[in-house]
Amino acid sequence: MDTASIPYCGPAPIPADWIMHWNLDPWLLLALGIAALIARRRQAAGPFWFGFGLIALLFVSPLCALSSALFSVRVAHHIVLTAVAAPLLALGLPRLRPRGGGALWAAAHILAFWIWHAPAPYAFALAHDGVFWLMQLSLLATALGFWTSLRSASPPLAIGLLLVMMVQMGLIGALITFAGTPLYLPHLATTTAWGLGPLEDQQLAGLIMWAPAAALYLGAALWTGWHLLGEPRRVAG
Repeated sequence: MDTASIPYCGPAPIPADWIMHWNLDPWLLLALGIAALIARRRQAAGPFWFGFGLIALLFVSPLCALSSALFSVRVAHHIVLTAVAAPLLALGLPRLRPRGGGALWAAAHILAFWIWHAPAPYAFALAHDGVFWLMQLSLLATALGFWTSLRSASPPLAIGLLLVMMVQMGLIGALITFAGTPLYLPHLATTTAWGLGPLEDQQLAGLIMWAPAAALYLGAALWTGWHLLGEPRRVAG
């Protein structure tokens, strides 16, 4: 096999040995170590370390290799990165204030998400390590910018932006779910060992975007609305 076509996370594993496929890339471990030292010096709070741990788990554990086999796992990987780890990082870095408003960061994140889940850019990222990291870092950076920008947004605007994120996630999920043919070439020959055809794996990925991922943004919008409704009561008391 041409090594240029092997994804960064390694060749697609099979069920018998996937748990052994840890990613011990020294450059990745060094980058994580440097990031941890910087965060410690800046006195990052508890939520940051939970988010940081999730990121380490995504890229170091066998989940990384499993995402080479299944597009649905790659999608779940991206959802955890952008809609779970990123808000935890934002909570743990209260002094972080990105330039630009929430609408700008929401647009940037939506654009990044749609670009990297289009079939051609996605395939290109899996074939080239540098592009793979451009995909991951752009998704994380725009997500972190989005979540941190919500701190300075008015509650109605924050709720509106979260609902926009929910809708766009459901839309891309629906498009992937109802596509009649497999779209993601890197996974055409990697899913059958896991009991899924390429189209079934793709449909599962779409459903993950459509339901659980969209629900995360809906939950954040409801949480923001709940606190907004509670403010007059606290003032009155």
